[in-house]
Amino acid sequence: MKIATPHISQFDRAYFLGVGGIGMSALARYFNNLGWKVAGYDKTPSSLTQKLQEEGIEIHFEDFGPSIPEYFQNIEKTLFIYTPAIPKNLGELLHVKHKQFALHKRSEVLGMITRSSKAIGVAGTHGKTTTSAILAHILNTSELKCNAFLGGIATNFQSNFVSSKDSEYTVVEADEFDRSFLELTPFASIVTSTDADHLDIYSSERNFLDGFQSYVDLIVEDGFLIKQVHAKVNRENAITYGIDCKANYTGSNVRFSEGKFLFDVQTPKSLWKSVELGIPGIHNAENAIACIATSIQLGISEDIIRLALQTFLGVKRRFEYHIRTENLVYIDDYAHHPTELDALISSTQLLYPNKKVTGVFQPHLFSRTRDFFDDFATQLSRLDEVILLPIYPAREEPISGITSDALLEKINCESKHLFSPNEAIEYCSKSENDLFITIGAGDIDRIIEPMAKKLRR
Repeated sequence: MKIATPHISQFDRAYFLGVGGIGMSALARYFNNLGWKVAGYDKTPSSLTQKLQEEGIEIHFEDFGPSIPEYFQNIEKTLFIYTPAIPKNLGELLHVKHKQFALHKRSEVLGMITRSSKAIGVAGTHGKTTTSAILAHILNTSELKCNAFLGGIATNFQSNFVSSKDSEYTVVEADEFDRSFLELTPFASIVTSTDADHLDIYSSERNFLDGFQSYVDLIVEDGFLIKQVHAKVNRENAITYGIDCKANYTGSNVRFSEGKFLFDVQTPKSLWKSVELGIPGIHNAENAIACIATSIQLGISEDIIRLALQTFLGVKRRFEYHIRTENLVYIDDYAHHPTELDALISSTQLLYPNKKVTGVFQPHLFSRTRDFFDDFATQLSRLDEVILLPIYPAREEPISGITSDALLEKINCESKHLFSPNEAIEYCSKSENDLFITIGAGDIDRIIEPMAKKLRR
């Protein structure tokens, strides 16, 4: 029997075990913004932990064990929040469990917050972070405002957290990993896609889709669902969207004209011509259409929506430019699933039809590489040149036969290589190609700065 989750109002201080993660740090900012005393532990310093410290949050990088600060030893007032990524034998975690403090996963705490506000969840295998950031920017541009918990650093806010103490709306990424989204109570939701993923957790596509349907069933009775037309979830009166398809909101004529990324949108009532989005990408246009549909349901005007889309600056590591000149382009992207690779490569070819593309790809997880082995090979074969890095294991042990060498063999591309990160940087710096993309969700972001520096030379 599941123990009832406490109400957020019974606490006035928060302590984080693994505060430096992108999702955890957004929660830390939320509570800090409420005026709570906030502190926490993380394994290593980072740019995120540095920003949190600058905002007044106390962070340490050694395991205090039972000697956590006395202020957070108040069992009735302290909310302890942890990420499953921290070691199970962490001394502070063992102490908190032994003393039976209120200890909850990040997803459970987000669930508490969604029960005390009008939460708009953004679910889907792809596009959650960008879609959440676009929606938060539209709401923030309007009179409605919002709080938002984002899975990346939104350039407009220079943060993964958007704050408005007076707004009744909360935008939250509804993460399917570990079934975390089942902790939420959404007023409304966008579902961007239901392509199978995390099969190490769900074991089958059927279970995966059942998880998404269970999430959609959590939407409150007077709420609404905005779903990509091919997403395999159902709710009465669901509002559909897509590009070049039959849906309630349909995008078409996606184009790049005079330095602007434009598309048309047919809404149920009118045709919006030449909607301008501040970032390029066919997939980003579709994400924007989901946000248009949601915003119209919330009563936001066309003028406000258009202004917000035009001024949207993107999210770090989502089609992010690091070099953008006539002769040389370097883009970095978080894509780590074949469908995301398809969207990334298609968008790149739309924008730069005459450039030769070198893609540096780091496969993420042995299980994902195994589950979509042929699909990864098919998408990577569309590039002019492929550089593979070793598979990023994250939480996993190696799987026999699943290696970057094996994937490289399957790729049908004239120029293909398997390199270490440093070798990839050196090779690209000597290449005569004029468009480079680093791709992946592991630690490939560590090569971005040295790669950009070498390419500029």
